[in-house]
Amino acid sequence: MACGSCSTGKDGQPKGCKNNGSCGTDSCNKLSVFDWLSNMSLPNGQAVFNCVEVRFKNGRKHFYKNVDNLSLQIGDVVATEASPGHDVGQVSLTGELVKVQMRKKRVKEDSDEVLKIYRKASQKDIDVWTEARNREEQIKKRAREIAIRLNLRMKISDIEFQGDGSKATFYYTAEDRVDFRQLIKEFAYEFKTRIEMKQIGFRQEAARLGGIGSCGRELCCSTWLTDFRSVTTSAARYQQLSLNPQKLAGQCGKLKCCLNYELDSYLDALKEFPKQDTKLQTQKGTAVCQKIDIFKGSLWYAYEGEWMNWHELKTDQVKKILEAAKNKKPVASLEEFSVELEKENKVDFGNVVGQDSLTRFDKPTKGQNKKRRNKRKKPRKKRPKNNA
Repeated sequence: MACGSCSTGKDGQPKGCKNNGSCGTDSCNKLSVFDWLSNMSLPNGQAVFNCVEVRFKNGRKHFYKNVDNLSLQIGDVVATEASPGHDVGQVSLTGELVKVQMRKKRVKEDSDEVLKIYRKASQKDIDVWTEARNREEQIKKRAREIAIRLNLRMKISDIEFQGDGSKATFYYTAEDRVDFRQLIKEFAYEFKTRIEMKQIGFRQEAARLGGIGSCGRELCCSTWLTDFRSVTTSAARYQQLSLNPQKLAGQCGKLKCCLNYELDSYLDALKEFPKQDTKLQTQKGTAVCQKIDIFKGSLWYAYEGEWMNWHELKTDQVKKILEAAKNKKPVASLEEFSVELEKENKVDFGNVVGQDSLTRFDKPTKGQNKKRRNKRKKPRKKRPKNNA
């Protein structure tokens, strides 16, 4: 979704609103929220919920109290309480949906985490905020150079200035513990501001930076996904996916979050299947499961010693074979069931709508053969003799 100012330029290229992440209509940013209760009025006598949700850089959100009962709408730029000074953010949600989000994230209205909103941001606040954000890329480059010079095994992925420019938060990732006491001293001397170091995980780093996934869409963690659940390789096994780390890993280097999206559906479908390690006992021999197809409801078995010959069976047929072996009356062989399956799947297609054959041009017609024979029968013209 794009706002009205993100139109196309004269040359056909996207023009963009050029607000650098502070779009006033709340449609170009990450983790934007649609207030589906905005056109509904509250019952008589019920007061409006006095907390709002404010979003900062790269999807960072917090809840704040509207103690002065300011008239706030989604997209308003406000100055909020910080320690020390004040921060500048954008209102992302108001009304009763804020109460739902606070209950979902287990944040109480009277807790110390919920700070207050000072005022709507003035033009001076916005100018200071914009100037501080314009310094972030240059400072990030310089900060990485200092970290490399100090031989610290860490990666500074992002920098976020407070709204009044009095503090800068450096987000970094590291596999081991890092002693950055000397780093903070050099940062404070170089950038002349308060420094706060915050370690984040690799998934949080990908969410802050964003990008395009292998599916061709923006990363889920940077657009709508807010909670990071653990993903294991068993999710790929249940979905019959190849255990290739290069295909299963996302840009963060961890397993893709989308492996969990359809996992419940696969687990429900696998309840109808017998266990793959169960062997089929027949009079001909013992068969072992080689492959299953959840969508078709089929299983492929091969006799021990004849691993190249696979027999396709349905789940009902496998259950019959297992029930017969349990009753000590094993079936003769798997071929009986596989032959029945081939007969069922055989479909005879006919020309019911009068369409021509697709191979009608492959063989020459009778008329073409006659023309060729007539050309061969025509006598050749004799050349006149040269009397000279």
